[in-house]
Amino acid sequence: MKIIVNDQAQEVSASTLAALIDELGYAGARIATALNGQFVPKTARAHVALDAGARVEIVAPMQGG
Repeated sequence: MKIIVNDQAQEVSASTLAALIDELGYAGARIATALNGQFVPKTARAHVALDAGARVEIVAPMQGG
């Protein structure tokens, strides 16, 4: 299915947000996620279904000074 991840089109097989994170190699990373502009907490990702055309944002915190 085609979705948009961080403003880039992607063809993915994941059906949930948690599965997408695993598929894209973010498993275990400290990240924040949003689906179609709505924040999705880590505890809800396994229950959030993805549909074709979904817009997903994955953000990792940056360190620095």
